[in-house]
Amino acid sequence: MTENTGDTPRTLRLHEHDNVAIVVNAFGLPAGTVFADGLTLVEFVPQGHKVALVDIPEGGTVVRYGEVVGIALRPLPRGSWVEESSVETPVAPDLDALEKATRVPAPLPPLDGYTFEGYRNPDGSVGTKNILAISISVQCVAGTLDVAIRRIKQELLPRYPNVDDVVGLTHAYGCGVAINAPEAVIPIRTLQSLARNPNFGGEVMVVGLGCEKLVSERLLPAGDVAADTGVVRLQDERHAGFGMMLDSIMTMAEARLDVLNRRTRETCPAADLVVGLQCGGSDAFSGVTANPALGHAADLLVRCGATVLFSEVTEVRDAIHLLTPRAASPEIADALIREMAWYDDYLAKGGADRRANPSPGNKKGGLNNIVEKALGSVAKSGTSAITGVLAPGERVRDKGLIFAATPASDFVCGTLQLASGITLQVFSTGRGTPYGLAHAPVIKVATRTELAERWSDLIDLDAGRIATGHATIEEMGEELFRLILDVASGRKRPWSDRWGLFNDLTLFNPAPIT
Repeated sequence: MTENTGDTPRTLRLHEHDNVAIVVNAFGLPAGTVFADGLTLVEFVPQGHKVALVDIPEGGTVVRYGEVVGIALRPLPRGSWVEESSVETPVAPDLDALEKATRVPAPLPPLDGYTFEGYRNPDGSVGTKNILAISISVQCVAGTLDVAIRRIKQELLPRYPNVDDVVGLTHAYGCGVAINAPEAVIPIRTLQSLARNPNFGGEVMVVGLGCEKLVSERLLPAGDVAADTGVVRLQDERHAGFGMMLDSIMTMAEARLDVLNRRTRETCPAADLVVGLQCGGSDAFSGVTANPALGHAADLLVRCGATVLFSEVTEVRDAIHLLTPRAASPEIADALIREMAWYDDYLAKGGADRRANPSPGNKKGGLNNIVEKALGSVAKSGTSAITGVLAPGERVRDKGLIFAATPASDFVCGTLQLASGITLQVFSTGRGTPYGLAHAPVIKVATRTELAERWSDLIDLDAGRIATGHATIEEMGEELFRLILDVASGRKRPWSDRWGLFNDLTLFNPAPIT
């Protein structure tokens, strides 16, 4: 790529077989614009949107990333805007015809000597924060916990300076649900796994009501089942009023704060990191700038021996044919296919399919359909072999590049990645979102320089420099890798942490509500 100077018209073409390119210039370009190669726009084309590089006939294929991203519904002359209404979404890859572990990438040379300052736990996991997390077993007690946490922060937390925060693992589950339905395993497993996130130091405590279907003890670690070791139950007869309920929560919290306050950061190998990758508010630059940079950083982390999770089933489904050949074994490929098939069925039961995914903002940002969005999304996975697959809410146990199956919703995906054990998340965005998590630091990466400059106090890294020719994918990936180590060590705080800008947890519950 050449450096962008002034208002010089520029497009980006990603693959030699592409018959479309996207407009780079901010605010788009008008009809009559002539590019250096002689291409002339026959109509206005917004920034990030596709322009036909050749005459594409009705019924012809629209190709981006070297893949078919649409079928032309009308003739698209060279220089025309290839907008949403002009293309039909292609059929999704056939899950029964996928290659399995046929092109497993060779391991890249290991990277030694990279470290971060983390909180090591008794089970060997390492956190990037030191947080007291308090679970609830039913939504009925969420309000009570909110009151208790306000008091804990005011009255107790100042006495325990090594503890970063107190958070509630609140949700809308626990009662009025079909607790034994087959798919109830997903929300229950998620809540069990959330409480064990490495950033919480193993100090699990639960506030319950007493009559709910999800009994509090199910959220305690295996073997820790005594009611007086980790549960405050509001209906217990000893609670003569609301004040005593709060006192019981405060007493149990203080005992755990005392333990967490003894935690200190120590030098740990980068191999102990568990990093989640996610995108939200995606645009046509996501697969050009930010996500490839995330992918390069993911490769560096894997080379260090770390664990990297990528997710969002509907934003993988149309690119699954590119991933199953990278699976480290046929069994891992089969697990990928299993998660795709499960989600196909889940959407069909709801009278929808993957085409319901792109948002109005995605389309305004130049993404015509879910196929184009998925091809940009999977760029986050880099080039390493896929070494494992997690069903929703499962805890990660393997190293390397892992696919953690989640919906594409930012908040549901973030919740499930926390349950799987991430201790830091990298979040790419093109349209912009103030997303953040209280439970793990979130590094936000902009796909466009315009967004990074406009939201300079929300965006942590500007990957738009790739599109303007001021940086390469590799340079941005390496910068992100170093930023991950600094944030994990507490040396740098992402903007969401500095603002205290955090979204609520959102459980994925495909099971019936009674």
